[in-house]
Amino acid sequence: MSTTENSMRKLAATALGGTSIEWYDFFLYGTAAALVFPVLFFPEDLPAYVALIASFSTFAVGFLARPVGGIVFGHFGDRVGRKSALVAAMTLMGVATTVIGLLPSFAQIGAIAPLALIVCRFAQGLAIGGQWGGAMLLVTENAPANKRGFYGAFAQAGAPMGVILANLAFLIVSASVSDEDFMSWGWRIPFIISFVLVGLALYVQFRLEETPAFKALEKEKSETSVPTVESSPVLTAIKKFPKQIGLGAGAFLSVQVSFYIFIVFVVSYGTDPQGLAMSRSDMLLAVLISSAAQIPALFYFSAYSDRNGRIGIYKLGAILMGLWAFAVFPIMDSGSLPLITLALCVAQVCIAMMYGPQAALLTELFSAEVRYSGASLGYQIGAILGGALAPIAATALLATFGDPIWISAYIASACILTWLSIHALRNHRTHEMAP
Repeated sequence: MSTTENSMRKLAATALGGTSIEWYDFFLYGTAAALVFPVLFFPEDLPAYVALIASFSTFAVGFLARPVGGIVFGHFGDRVGRKSALVAAMTLMGVATTVIGLLPSFAQIGAIAPLALIVCRFAQGLAIGGQWGGAMLLVTENAPANKRGFYGAFAQAGAPMGVILANLAFLIVSASVSDEDFMSWGWRIPFIISFVLVGLALYVQFRLEETPAFKALEKEKSETSVPTVESSPVLTAIKKFPKQIGLGAGAFLSVQVSFYIFIVFVVSYGTDPQGLAMSRSDMLLAVLISSAAQIPALFYFSAYSDRNGRIGIYKLGAILMGLWAFAVFPIMDSGSLPLITLALCVAQVCIAMMYGPQAALLTELFSAEVRYSGASLGYQIGAILGGALAPIAATALLATFGDPIWISAYIASACILTWLSIHALRNHRTHEMAP
């Protein structure tokens, strides 16, 4: 069952808008963790690299919360509905991000400042953990089978769009105020304006319908005359689909490791006064342009997966990303902004070969009654194992060995694990969803 073409376009646009703003909020934190938080939310006498690792550790807290968010909102989404869970997640994200923009610094309230930052970051992680599943199912469960990958890309494209919006916000503020004012209060502006996400959540609540798959599930339950005792959708998903959840997480590993190294860690790598010493604006611009390059690639490879299958293009993306990882940092060390931008663009296109088809791939692994929970768990476990550790691991590897080739080896190792996971998933799609 699928919606009309006009309704599908509206759903796709709403999913793209919602995920873009949601990821904008989430990625704002990553940029600030590289540029602002080490200075403002930790003691001044910490060595620079220690403060940076501490800041990236608070960034990682959001990933620790994501599986919890996937469980909580997955349960809610499988029981109450995809739309309701999505609205709740969007509202939580809007509130948490706005509060971050209002937090006092370490100089003002001492150790309470990083603790408050951690609480808000945890709330962001809960929200993103639940939001992705809702937005992804909103489009993939409504889409016709032969366009499920393409429409799923609208939910996926919110991530690079969020990076673009977050970097644009910081670039505009940086260009509008002095460096002193930026560090004093300017950085807060991009966080505070995220309250608009709450308004979008209300739009979703009142203007969009529930997905056909969930409606059919509810109808089936209402027509069943024998009363049943329902178990938790999360526990049911773990019991029925443990292999799919584990392999889904492994398939996501290289996407997360490479993506967060190339949008978060590279900013601190490029602006390091003892290293490349590039300007904050130049590095943000390079990340912004490379994220923009990922968007058309997402749609192309997602549509390709509808015609030719998800597995092959996903495996090719893992191979190319693992190889390109060894070229990125030597190119960055040239100090040339055009070459750095080109290197990051190629990396993001490789990532798109995996991330684009992923929404449809995960949707097709689970049956309807546990699809929100199962897909969210696979996605968020992969996120915590990959994205949470990536900036910290990259910083630690560079500080320990002094050579970024070890970061490249780290990315390549994640790509090997992803290739093995996606190869093992080739025979595990559910009959009801497989095109």
